[in-house]
Amino acid sequence: MRAVIQRVSRARVLVGDHTVGAIGAGLLALVGVAGDDGPADVAYVAGKIRDLRVFEDGQGKMNRSLADIGGSVLAVSQFTLYGDARKGRRPSFDRAAPADTGRVLFDAVVAELRAAGVGVETGTYGAHMQVDLVNDGPVTILVDSRKGF
Repeated sequence: MRAVIQRVSRARVLVGDHTVGAIGAGLLALVGVAGDDGPADVAYVAGKIRDLRVFEDGQGKMNRSLADIGGSVLAVSQFTLYGDARKGRRPSFDRAAPADTGRVLFDAVVAELRAAGVGVETGTYGAHMQVDLVNDGPVTILVDSRKGF
């Protein structure tokens, strides 16, 4: 499982003309699920999103987590994180999970964050979405569960 995590001052996701999820200060997490991901990958990625210390403390150092600032997460499913463009010019998405599997594991990440007390908004799984954000810093972190075990 992969996640691109961005520290934001605000973010929202639209489907058509309708805002389906929006947050103030917190993290935008674009989450991609691989076909062979499972519960350990969910726990790893949810834990990283929850506990990353990427918010500034009183000395200007990135030393605070979501809980420390009372921030929220906007989680957006993004199978294209498993796009492989090593051959040719059209990416292959063979490693991405099928839609039904991806949805279950994406929902599990969201559920784990909520169970930990994190406020979470989401996009609409499988929909064409527009993500509008203000990246604060900018701070962008790539998390890959296969590189963390």
